[in-house]
Amino acid sequence: MKTLYFEQYVHASPAMVYTTMLQEDSFRLWTAVFSATSRYQGDWKKGSKIIFLSEEADGKTCGMISRIKDNRKHDFVSIDHLGLFEEGQELLTGPRVDAFKGALEEYTFEPRDGGTLLKVRMDSIDEWESYFLETWPKALVRVKELCERPPQTPMNG
Repeated sequence: MKTLYFEQYVHASPAMVYTTMLQEDSFRLWTAVFSATSRYQGDWKKGSKIIFLSEEADGKTCGMISRIKDNRKHDFVSIDHLGLFEEGQELLTGPRVDAFKGALEEYTFEPRDGGTLLKVRMDSIDEWESYFLETWPKALVRVKELCERPPQTPMNG
């Protein structure tokens, strides 16, 4: 496995960036860059199991089985990837799982210049490296856009 690093400055507080990345509705919006049907089941508490899901072209649900290794609110999140979710089954062993089992994905929310330097560190197997190198920067721009957009004001009707 190879460790990949990405970062994006966001003109918003670490609390805003953290919340945008983890809150269910906004999570779906920024991770749509990876898959239009991206979502999760579970929660972000330290030690919790979380399943990252999406729909494949054939309509089958697939995803990653993971555990939240650490979560320090507004500061740091570490995700330990444990297995695959395919056709309603959790796969925690086998050659495809063994290739990435124990891979970490980590988010650091560093206060910087009135905003946040969002840092992503992730372990990747060779076959996914080019995909992540292309897609993570786009996802981080989406996080930036979501955090920096002006607040919505109610319409007078």
